[in-house]
Amino acid sequence: MKELAGRLTAVDPDAGAAVRVIAYFDTLAEGRAGLEALVRGAAVLAGCPARLVDTERRVHVRVEPDGRRQDCDLPPDPTWPSAPLVPGGEPALWLERAGNAEPSVVDAVILERAAGVLRLVLDRTRGRAPLSPADDPALVETVLDATATEQARLHAARRLGLDPDDPTTLARALAPLRGRPRILRVRREGRATGDEARRARGAGRLADGEARDRHGAAPGRQDDAPGLRDDGPGDDGPRDREDGRPGGRSARGRGEGVLGDGEAHGRRAVVGPRDGGPRDRAAGGRLGETGLPGGRVGVGPAVPVLGLPGSWDGARIALRFTAEGTAQDPGERVVHADDLGGIALLAELIGPGAEPPPDVRDLERAAADSPWMLATLHAVASTASLRAAAVGVNVHHSTLQDRLTHAEALLGWPVRTPQGRLRLHLALTMRHLARG
Repeated sequence: MKELAGRLTAVDPDAGAAVRVIAYFDTLAEGRAGLEALVRGAAVLAGCPARLVDTERRVHVRVEPDGRRQDCDLPPDPTWPSAPLVPGGEPALWLERAGNAEPSVVDAVILERAAGVLRLVLDRTRGRAPLSPADDPALVETVLDATATEQARLHAARRLGLDPDDPTTLARALAPLRGRPRILRVRREGRATGDEARRARGAGRLADGEARDRHGAAPGRQDDAPGLRDDGPGDDGPRDREDGRPGGRSARGRGEGVLGDGEAHGRRAVVGPRDGGPRDRAAGGRLGETGLPGGRVGVGPAVPVLGLPGSWDGARIALRFTAEGTAQDPGERVVHADDLGGIALLAELIGPGAEPPPDVRDLERAAADSPWMLATLHAVASTASLRAAAVGVNVHHSTLQDRLTHAEALLGWPVRTPQGRLRLHLALTMRHLARG
């Protein structure tokens, strides 16, 4: 796209600029940018203020050309260049350009492209007007947006019931494969000292700065303080481990829960399968009982409120390491960024849809040979012994040995040695990353 833009610029500067605008908004769409980030992009590219006004959904966002959000109560000027969110609809995205001249080619492309992406975001997050602040997905997206100003994120956090000044409050970003972003509140037990409060606020700003520098790279590992509790939707939900993630035994719910999941503020969010869906080892119980949405989910580190953009980066990377948990896609459906450590660096080397490495291609060929192949190899790579792997796939130990002999012949390397198991584990992991 950059090469095409360069060639077009030499022939027609407007055409080259238009191609760059298209590529810019395509990148924002792929990164699931929020409403404010999209309006900011329109303002910066156009060199004039831009505003989004969707009265039906009660959305009002205005951004100056320098990237600062500055809302305004005055109605848009009908003479400004504008675009509807749906064909034939009312104007919703405006470029505050003075004068009655027709919009330039670049302005028209900015409006059309930005409006299209904004419509997708609104349809995903604002299918209906919010009933309360905690039911407002746009607030969640603002809190997770590293490009939003600190003031805007603090304002959105308070509207969501997250107190940035309370050092006992931490939160995790959740990245479901399907559905909108979530925030899982975490409360540290006990009263923090003044020094602890200052450290918590400093950690939030540090994580925020790292997120701005990386623009989507994996955040650094953050160690949770002892005694964290991720309260789920019930009074007898699973008790958290000392690292703040869901554990396996009961605990008292105290009102914390998932934000941005459709529940009114002040009530505990009820999420996950209502019929008592399958168990997930990573979650430590039924997904709905831990406050996590069903299906594949990436869970970011527990951080202070201002560090949530970094947690969101980590959650999105963790999501790429998840699997459906089936025979054809074995693996954990819930992955915590905290648990990845250095393995997270693989996500930077293997992009979604990239050409699979040779070991992954060997793995796919082996998988095509036998329906039991992937589940068996995953059991070998993820358990402490071959006997445990045999139990995991419900076969006799001798049957497992026969399967592995066949698998090794197809793969071309041993899987029963320490080096072979490591290679197998990496191949299975890279298979997830190459898939997306």
